[in-house]
Amino acid sequence: MVNKIHKKLNELESTAICGNDISSSCLYVSALTIGYAGQYAWISLLIVGVVLFLFRKIYGEVVGALPLNGGAYNVLLNTSTKKMASFAAILTVLSYMATAVISATEAIHYLDHIVNVISVPIATIIVLVLFTVLAIIGIGESAKVAVGIFIFHLFSLVLLVGTSILFIFWNGLGTFHLNWELPQTNQSFIYTLFLGFSAAMLGISGFESSANFVEEQEKGVFPKTLRNMWAIVTFFNPMIALLIIAIIPMAQLGEHKESLLAYLGHTTGGNWLSYLISIDAVFVLCGAVLTSFVGVSGLLKRMTLDRILPNYFLKVNKRGSNYRIIISFLILCISVLIVTKGALESLAGVYTFSFLAVMALFGIGNLLLKFKRKKLPRPEKARGISVVIAISFILVAFWGNYILNENSFYTFTKYLIPAFIFILIMLNRGILIEFSINAMEYFYKPLRKIAVKSSRFLNKLHAKINSQEFVFFTKGDNVAILNKVMQYVQDNETTKRLKIVNVITDDHSNDKLKIDLEVLDRAYPEIHIEFLEIDGVFGPELIDELSEKWKIPKNFMFIGSPGDKFSYRVSDLGGVRLIM
Repeated sequence: MVNKIHKKLNELESTAICGNDISSSCLYVSALTIGYAGQYAWISLLIVGVVLFLFRKIYGEVVGALPLNGGAYNVLLNTSTKKMASFAAILTVLSYMATAVISATEAIHYLDHIVNVISVPIATIIVLVLFTVLAIIGIGESAKVAVGIFIFHLFSLVLLVGTSILFIFWNGLGTFHLNWELPQTNQSFIYTLFLGFSAAMLGISGFESSANFVEEQEKGVFPKTLRNMWAIVTFFNPMIALLIIAIIPMAQLGEHKESLLAYLGHTTGGNWLSYLISIDAVFVLCGAVLTSFVGVSGLLKRMTLDRILPNYFLKVNKRGSNYRIIISFLILCISVLIVTKGALESLAGVYTFSFLAVMALFGIGNLLLKFKRKKLPRPEKARGISVVIAISFILVAFWGNYILNENSFYTFTKYLIPAFIFILIMLNRGILIEFSINAMEYFYKPLRKIAVKSSRFLNKLHAKINSQEFVFFTKGDNVAILNKVMQYVQDNETTKRLKIVNVITDDHSNDKLKIDLEVLDRAYPEIHIEFLEIDGVFGPELIDELSEKWKIPKNFMFIGSPGDKFSYRVSDLGGVRLIM
């Protein structure tokens, strides 16, 4: 119903929402990379472009096969376990939290540099609240704002590059030769590129965002967003680094590292260009805040539908926005800002390591998809060796950032561990409720009245959770495959009821299948198995009919991996999950 309310996003709108995040890296990644790689920074940034090119195919294959919101969470949910998928989701949410707070803070720093009358912490909270309101209004309205910011940002970057090239044309390459001939430290050339590459990998943060709201995009738009983001960072980041090396003496870079592009604009075009770049920085960093809200909304909604988070978050407003998710994310962002006191070093630690871990897990999810879902149709495929190389680059960058920011890594773990404990509690809440019931019964004598009331409540809650029925559509699979289905349901879902449905179109006999199910019913006494034969054709219409008739959500229905001859895409089935 929500999808009918929203107009699907076109290529420009989708690219703008995620592109504001990744293209905002142009404002800081060049200075950061030059700080570690010196005059060779542009080479490190080109290597990052190569890595991003590899990930275009990786993301294209995964999302093409499973075009559902959730990014790394989505692919791991359909190829591994809920625990692994939830771990990826936690990392993604942490990355979005840090991105939102850092981007808002940096935007206010740029604005403070222009007007010099702002209380940075208060203004940062105001920015977060404003974009919370915008996200609640709806993704369609958010996209219009994102497009405006995106176009203005690209215009500013093109203008900056153009004036810089003209500056070099009139003034020559003297500064470039001086910078290029500067002696390096005792570090080797390879190690210098390694450190520069590790720092430069922050320049592709935001690339994963498009996969988290793919269901809101028009058909065929997703791979175009990947192409557009890759083209932007592969051109602008190395180009800007080269221009900086050719125009600004190395000795002056440290004095202007927080607003290096504004200083480059001042050098090549004057005050007007410096102010234009600063204004652009404010807008595009605010656009990165919007990306975080849109991305996290799609991800947390998917997790709630999969019963990892409470159904409380599924409430929508008249515009179809999950406002409770958006407001909860705002509260988390403000709490992080308060706890860290706005210290960008601590926030950067959460941001860097969570983002790189998400990218690595997405690559691992691609390999699992190849291994476990070979028959699943997909529009494009990434070669296995390319996936392994891409993951290796991410691991190298992770290790490099650990070397550069060891203290920040420990800050990252301080946020990760409590978040993962919370998810484990939600995944195992059935067991914990049962344990609580037993504990209440044990101590009922001194607290009899309380124990009786609590026991009744918890028993009702436990019974409600376990009463949820699940459905598996079988093609007449043998007992070994059905046993794996039972193991998956037992290990990953909280239920005691499973319908096994066989859709038939002829007089095919299921006598052998019924015998196998009797064996499984005895082998899994804790799960009640109900076998049904239904005449008809398996497809979206039948799924809709059964979901409405049985009052069972589609994401609680399972199928095995469809083959190449299957008439429908997985996305056409309305959220039916693959477990084999």
